[in-house]
Amino acid sequence: MNMNKSLNIFLMCGVMLALAMLASCGADRNLKKGEKYLAVGEYFDAANEFKQAYQKTPPKQRDKRGHAASRMALCYSKSLQTAKGIAAYRNVIRYKQDHPQDHLVLAQLLMKNGSYKEASTEFQAVLDSMPDNALARVGLSSAKEAPTVKELGSRYTVKKMDIFNSRRAEYSPMLFGDEFDQLYFTSSRNEAQGDELSGITGTKPADIFFSEKDDKGKWSKPEPVNGGLNTDYDEGACCFSPDGSEMYLTQCATDPSYPRYAQIVKSSRSDAAWGKASEVKLSNDTLSSFAHPAISPDGEWLYFVSDMPGGKGGLDIWRVRLTASGLGGVENLGEPINTPGDEMFPTFRPNGDLYFSSNGHKGLGGLDIYIARVGKDHRYHLYHPGYPLNSAGDDFGMTFEGPHNQGFFSSNRGDGRGWDHIYSFYNPEIVQTVKGWVYEMEGYELPAAEVYVVGDDGTNEKLSVRSDGSFTKVLDKGVSYLFLATCKGYLNHKEEIRALSDPKESRDTTLQFALANISAPTLIDNIFYDFDKATLRDSSKTALDQLVKLLNENPNVTIELSAHTDYKGSEAYNKRLSQRRAESVVNYLIQHGIAADRLTPVGYGKSKPKTIKKKVTEKYPFLKEGDVLTEDFIKALKNEKEEEICNQLNRRTEFMVLRTTYGLFDEQGKLKKQPKKQPSVNKKDLQDDNYDIIFD
Repeated sequence: MNMNKSLNIFLMCGVMLALAMLASCGADRNLKKGEKYLAVGEYFDAANEFKQAYQKTPPKQRDKRGHAASRMALCYSKSLQTAKGIAAYRNVIRYKQDHPQDHLVLAQLLMKNGSYKEASTEFQAVLDSMPDNALARVGLSSAKEAPTVKELGSRYTVKKMDIFNSRRAEYSPMLFGDEFDQLYFTSSRNEAQGDELSGITGTKPADIFFSEKDDKGKWSKPEPVNGGLNTDYDEGACCFSPDGSEMYLTQCATDPSYPRYAQIVKSSRSDAAWGKASEVKLSNDTLSSFAHPAISPDGEWLYFVSDMPGGKGGLDIWRVRLTASGLGGVENLGEPINTPGDEMFPTFRPNGDLYFSSNGHKGLGGLDIYIARVGKDHRYHLYHPGYPLNSAGDDFGMTFEGPHNQGFFSSNRGDGRGWDHIYSFYNPEIVQTVKGWVYEMEGYELPAAEVYVVGDDGTNEKLSVRSDGSFTKVLDKGVSYLFLATCKGYLNHKEEIRALSDPKESRDTTLQFALANISAPTLIDNIFYDFDKATLRDSSKTALDQLVKLLNENPNVTIELSAHTDYKGSEAYNKRLSQRRAESVVNYLIQHGIAADRLTPVGYGKSKPKTIKKKVTEKYPFLKEGDVLTEDFIKALKNEKEEEICNQLNRRTEFMVLRTTYGLFDEQGKLKKQPKKQPSVNKKDLQDDNYDIIFD
């Protein structure tokens, strides 16, 4: 009996030993698979393998169990699973497999969890062994100050936008369109393209989605972007060129045996659809990632994020100049923006402020949003916008609704899975803005125009002109500004404005820049004469003064000033009347300082009936582009009202540019030495000065 019992115990021990050996072998296999996944950045799949290895390893094998916990903790921290990461790192410490770096990451996760007191303890533990660790030093200050910063709050209001969000991740919103009525963002929701789940996140690879706002302000249900933009790969963090014709975004190609290096790609818009994207080759470096593109408001620079050599540590923000001939050299933004931590998701407010997110500066935990402004010393100065725009979680990806401090951003605050969602924000600032339009006189908008602005505070910049010929500029209090609109083939136009020193409410000013075509007659609208006479009416003064201003702004231009009549009356009479009317306008211009030899009055009578431009047909649908308002054409209408409209159109005053070299040459035909002018709008200076930012 005793012998049988002993035999049974022996057999049971043998079975248990065998099971333990099998479990150990299984754990080793899980560890090896986990390392393979980790090597290519598939953190979600790697974490699952390390978790199984941990569970299969007996508690008595403390070193081995601690190692599995360490690898599992690393993957949880990389895949933004904060609570699981904290638990895993505590196991690492419990099994005495911890190193200072483990305590640093644990402290950072505790910050993201809002556990500031515990985070302080862990940061201090890091500093006890590594007193020069910059991230631990900043982290300790953050942990101590965060409760006060949170309590102070700010003027920001934040709201979760359920219309855009799903049960998966949504991030990096970007407003689009002249009216900011389209929102593009990244999402890994079930409607994303592709069938495979990402080994990085455990969800579908992310795609670009968009939503539109109707006339009542209601946003539509998000849909994937049509065309060839989205693929089975990850697409995300998009931005747009100032004219809206190009989209820059991040794309991560998939290779089972290769790390997921991100790259920046570009897509062009055609027929309201975004086409297949192509790589933007920023460097010959094939071992670094390039992501999170942002275009400066003037369209001259592409900002991006990279871990390439030469940075400050972790991920840094860089920039490269965009030129007609290609890309310039890359520049690291340096201090104070970049740190030994990660700086990510740059974006711009239309006023030129750079917004980005970082875990290397003092903050509330995770990625915080920071504002970088260029001061008069040509250096960046950083501002923390406080709570609730920032939180203990990751906050990033700002986009602005025009010049006002409102729009959308993304955050994973309060999401235990670490998934990001889209929030709205609003800060009730008092903002003074100029909304301008550049268009052809008697014609359509001029998106090819260039607008420059100088201010008595040292402002000197080029503004972006949108597809509808509009531009926006935020004004600083009490500053006087000069705006210059120019376009090839057109005369220049200037406008001046002074911002209020102490505005009580937001103020929008509208400026019109009607440019005169150099190669075609330009109608001078609202010129009125007494009936059957050449006497100018007082109501013509505004239009005539505008013409004086135009000629003063373009001092090297000579013009032909022409007057026209309708077909009624004899040819000789109409010619004499129109000549006298043209001379009346010229006399007015001379009286107001315009040199007589710059002006040629011509009366054409009824010999040059008006040819209809497309713009006129929008007001008078009975006319077609190219119609010539001859006597026969008008009489054929058989409608008195329409006939009178045509006669009114024929009774017009126009000017035509004859020369653009007036005053430039002497009697021998040699170029005169031009007098030195006071500093004003100079394109070269603008291009040089505007980008003279000192990077440390």
